[in-house]
Amino acid sequence: MAYPQTTFSHTSFSSPTFISRRREVVYSTTLLYQLNVLKSTGRYHAFKLEWHPCYRDKPDVWPVPNHLFWDSDVAKWIEGACYFLLCEENPTINGAVKELVAMIRSAQQADGYLNIHFTVVEPTKRFTNLRDLHELYNAGHLIEAALAHTQCYGNDLLMEPVLKYVDLLCATFGPGPEQKHGYPGHPEIELALLRLYGERKNPKHLALAEYFIAERGNPTGQDGRHYYDVETEARGDREHERPVYYPKSRSYWYQQAHEPIVNQQTIEGHSVRAMYLLTAVADLVRIQGPSSPKSADRTNALQRLWRNMTEKKMYLTGGIGAQKQWEGFGIDYFLPSSTDEGGCYAETCAAIGVMMLAERLLQLDLDGKYADIMELCFYNAVMTGMASNGKQFTYINQLASSDSDLSRRAEWFTCACCPPNVTRLLGYIGGYLWSFRVDENEKSQSVAVDIHMYSSATLSIPINDSVVEIEQDSNWPWEGKIEFTIRNPTDVAMTIKLRIPAWATTWQLSPPLPNAHTSKGYISLTPAYLNAHPTFHLEIPLLARFISPHPYTNQPIIALARGPIVYCVEDFDNPWVDDHFKSLVLDPSSRVAENTVTMLSSTPKVGEGETEAESYVGLTAHNAAVQMLEDENDEHEQLAPHHIPLVHASDSSSTPQTQQQQQRPGMEQLHFIPYALRDNRGGKGHMRVGIRRKL
Repeated sequence: MAYPQTTFSHTSFSSPTFISRRREVVYSTTLLYQLNVLKSTGRYHAFKLEWHPCYRDKPDVWPVPNHLFWDSDVAKWIEGACYFLLCEENPTINGAVKELVAMIRSAQQADGYLNIHFTVVEPTKRFTNLRDLHELYNAGHLIEAALAHTQCYGNDLLMEPVLKYVDLLCATFGPGPEQKHGYPGHPEIELALLRLYGERKNPKHLALAEYFIAERGNPTGQDGRHYYDVETEARGDREHERPVYYPKSRSYWYQQAHEPIVNQQTIEGHSVRAMYLLTAVADLVRIQGPSSPKSADRTNALQRLWRNMTEKKMYLTGGIGAQKQWEGFGIDYFLPSSTDEGGCYAETCAAIGVMMLAERLLQLDLDGKYADIMELCFYNAVMTGMASNGKQFTYINQLASSDSDLSRRAEWFTCACCPPNVTRLLGYIGGYLWSFRVDENEKSQSVAVDIHMYSSATLSIPINDSVVEIEQDSNWPWEGKIEFTIRNPTDVAMTIKLRIPAWATTWQLSPPLPNAHTSKGYISLTPAYLNAHPTFHLEIPLLARFISPHPYTNQPIIALARGPIVYCVEDFDNPWVDDHFKSLVLDPSSRVAENTVTMLSSTPKVGEGETEAESYVGLTAHNAAVQMLEDENDEHEQLAPHHIPLVHASDSSSTPQTQQQQQRPGMEQLHFIPYALRDNRGGKGHMRVGIRRKL
């Protein structure tokens, strides 16, 4: 079974592009930076099972201890490090991985249990609060770290204790009368167990993953009652005591546990949990096959919830989650841009989760609508999560700043799930570019390749004693020409499908393919075409365009996009702003010009210790800035509704300009930068994606 975490090793990156630059930043800077943070905060040595003073800290998010995720922080760093070590050696990173693995092995208890908090802080409370306390979530990330470690090092030094822990979990949870009928409050172990099953083929791992998925939301799962009700009572929780992320008692939709997943009509709750759960559901369908008795209901649920999310609960950037309290979804079409407008969360991990789900769905159904969202998330909602220097990160990615929430990245977080998640994603991003299938039999050999995303990279597919190579060369996402070169043994029949994004108004394949057309967002290149044309190119014009959210959001706003990139305005380029662009009105009929901008990159030049410049395409809207101005002398200012005049920034009429207008020089040119590149150059932290539309 193909997973991007394994197939990425078939991809190599060549000339510097958006993706390869960020991979190099992670390898040269981010991994070491995060390693130092793990050490300075106590995470690195936590598996020594010694007391740390922060274990007494009051939880920032009750009832979850601040250090509860340390197991997963370390595990995700190990996982990401192993992906990069497969490509290039680094003695410091290699030494840290080995030391961490030794500490994890020494931390395992005699029965296989492996968790920092419930060994050091509350050893008598194992598995007593699955709803809130992340034991199984941490276990899932340990499984994924072990898979990456075995792939990198070729040994089971980390896998061995993880398998022993999984044996304990298989004995503890399940439908048996002596087992707990519970499931994790934060899905993650389900998808990890399915990946483990793919490698080890142990039916117990598949059975436990399916049990966790199917049992979730069962109203009569434990002694005729909801499992979370039973464990709450067993803990002795007070009747009206509830986590701070619950707006009311028994808000089990937060964990997608209000009813079985196959019955859920809308996507609800914590957005990361929802994505990890649905990724596991999609993988389970793929493993068991679409014709299995339970796959039909699960497939229908996947499609129904995907549509609800992408059509009614997704931001223009691909971000998901409008509600800060539960870090997740609001009602349909509730998509405010900022804190002072009602919310906006769009967590980095949630966008990574969307990519994970989209990739799984592509395996079930090759439909460009999934790849379109996957690419949208990557270039916007995900890549905005790390600064160009690889040392600052975001957890929340609002689409507009406010005085209380400036457009700023942070060096780290108490709950630090996002930084190492970006690291590991960039480690195996090559697995997202394309997927392939090899068919070998006695009479013939064939390979089918589906290309979902474009970059400069080479895919190498071993077939018997030979290797088929597909090279794509481009400066995507800034330029739309992609050149392909096929190096293919003559006895291998190859078929390639190229994705044509839904936003593309036109495209051209050269040499031309007779009767070429798209089917579900892909064009198919036959073996005959590829044998005749081992070199060809695809041209997809990247044109600036205005986009807007659904009218039902009641947001009369527009934003600029070009190709897969969504743009924003920030004060560094528009220094006159003092209100986070909230009073700005944008004229969609204005002229928008492209300009190449050079930004100092922190990507080291190969063989040198210096940095090189990175260029991107900026956009400038000319004579488009319109401001709403209130009359400060209006004695009826407190009465609603206000009648606010629109004043064009370049108005040259005979009406004298007010002092307020004169304080806004430079508005004749409104400069836009890719949302992913915001907050890399300083400034006041004023930023906005969607701007009020001039009617």
